[in-house]
Amino acid sequence: MNDGKPQAGAGLLFLREEEMRLAQDLLFFAYRDFTGAADPILEELGLGRAHHRALHFIGRNPGIAVTELLGILRITKQSLARVLGSLVAEGYVRQTPGRTDRRQRLLTLTSSGQAFERRLYERQRDRLLAAYREAGPQAVDGFRRVMRAIMDKQARAYLDGPARGGAGGSDERTQDPAS
Repeated sequence: MNDGKPQAGAGLLFLREEEMRLAQDLLFFAYRDFTGAADPILEELGLGRAHHRALHFIGRNPGIAVTELLGILRITKQSLARVLGSLVAEGYVRQTPGRTDRRQRLLTLTSSGQAFERRLYERQRDRLLAAYREAGPQAVDGFRRVMRAIMDKQARAYLDGPARGGAGGSDERTQDPAS
């Protein structure tokens, strides 16, 4: 239904192959440099980007179930088991059984895991802050719109979840007071 307002993207006929290739280049280079900001810290500890992603989403969703984390990361159970195994062994993540379903494994960051995740976040935050300041508020809004449009419905639903803290699922999530 058109209420007389221009449709978003209606005047984008200028987006030809070369502009799409440039957008792809920009995404690849931005990903490389954004993730690369945290790589030296991860390398110090013999960890990789998969560990970082797990730390990020566990930190954003205290008490997340392993199955929910699998859905967010879209990696195999075997890959996640390796990642979680090292994070638990290093004392960054704590696994606890669910209160109503003891087979469920809930994940939280320990205090050292929170400090480690914060350190990684701060490296990437500095890069984002500089970029946001350079681009300005309208560009930041446009960036968010483009990124959301690239994502699938499941990722958008996650971002829109309750209190944007999480994947919006388990009521068994708790912040571990012992961490």
